[in-house]
Amino acid sequence: MERRTFIAGSVAAGALAVVGGATLSAAAEPDGKGSTDGHVRSATAITKVFSDGQKLIAVAVEYDRDIDGSSLSTSTYAVTDRTVTKVYANRAAELAERGRDGRYVIVELSADDTAAALWVTQQGSGTPTGGDSAGPTPAPSSSSGAPGGGGPKVGDSTPGGTIVAAKALLVQKGMVTTTRGARYEATGTTLTTGAVVNLIVDDFQQFTYDDPATGQALRYNLFVPKNYDPRKRYPLVLFMHDASVVNVATEGPLVQGLGAVCWASPDDQARHESFVLAPEYGSVVVDDDYEPSALFDATANLVKAVTKKYSIDSDRLYTTGQSMGAMMSLGLNIKYPDLFAAAFIVAGQWPSDVAAPLADKKLWITVSQDDDKAYPGENAITQVIKDHGTKVATAVWDGQSTAAQFAADVRGLKAQKAPVNYASFQTGTTVPSGSTTSAHMGTWRIAYTIPGIRDWIMRQSR
Repeated sequence: MERRTFIAGSVAAGALAVVGGATLSAAAEPDGKGSTDGHVRSATAITKVFSDGQKLIAVAVEYDRDIDGSSLSTSTYAVTDRTVTKVYANRAAELAERGRDGRYVIVELSADDTAAALWVTQQGSGTPTGGDSAGPTPAPSSSSGAPGGGGPKVGDSTPGGTIVAAKALLVQKGMVTTTRGARYEATGTTLTTGAVVNLIVDDFQQFTYDDPATGQALRYNLFVPKNYDPRKRYPLVLFMHDASVVNVATEGPLVQGLGAVCWASPDDQARHESFVLAPEYGSVVVDDDYEPSALFDATANLVKAVTKKYSIDSDRLYTTGQSMGAMMSLGLNIKYPDLFAAAFIVAGQWPSDVAAPLADKKLWITVSQDDDKAYPGENAITQVIKDHGTKVATAVWDGQSTAAQFAADVRGLKAQKAPVNYASFQTGTTVPSGSTTSAHMGTWRIAYTIPGIRDWIMRQSR
């Protein structure tokens, strides 16, 4: 049984701001001198998900009349603790390569600002140190926490990350001119965003699945293709998050990185219309002892339930995940060998002595050579696959390659025509210079930016 989760207004501290009525929380009385006061109708925050999490990247200011874009510059507005990078008029509260005169002024902001980060972990955006697991001590690189069982354990429900409400404070510092020549002078009024547009994230729906087989309740996010036609059959991608997203808001898997939202992007959907399923786990499902909780089987049952509810092709079900989610992807493919057509494994491992069923699967594996558990773990798994007569294509990639270089890398692996592709990121290339993230976490910040891998996954069938 499923029940829809509805979220209205601002919820507890650290929760994601939800799209609501566009109002201003601060507005001055009109001063009779032609100032902006009284002409602004709304201010909307615009967010986007990057490889290291969701960030507030723009504010859309709605005026009472169409604005002449030629009157605008980056000095027209100031946003508290943020760097204004681009200002233009538009006809809607949305980003554009080129603006058009309209009632909205789009104030774009630098994604590199510390205050831009809306997803915060101990080793995430806007934070100086930390690890993949909860707790005050930074955790070393591993799949579910620290080596030797020092990370979070199965059943641990301590949140490993926080979703910060998207909000910006903005002041019009320069003159704004309407298309009819009216001049809105600068004002000292501070405007506070009262609505939020979350790019791609808002295209997902939130539900709860009550699994009759395990008795587990599993919250999840579901993207349904925008032009969904029940007469067609669609593929489905299951994304499973890492331990840092345990027990946060349902939208957590969508805002902590690209693992879920990349498949639902307009570009990906234009190439491969698909459903995207992203559960939010209330506790750690599997740790380095490889004894998963009941949520493991509940996940398989959720996939089957969603497949049955919608017009989804059971021969084109795909799974992917990072860290804990990668471990679950491997484990699910072993326990349920007929469920998935292909898997994208990012920085995870599973005991090699039970890995033989993976020799019959189609896999794309990425891992950093600096990852002290996932790298030797994947080496052991791929050796088992080879020992069972399955060809494994291998390559060592530079984690700091350009998009064009990664595209060539993907073509190189595909040219080997193997059902299993294994790309390891060269030592020292997964973590940018000066970054405090681990190579383990750095792996998925790179892996999900490579569209060629997703294209390969989407072409596989059972």
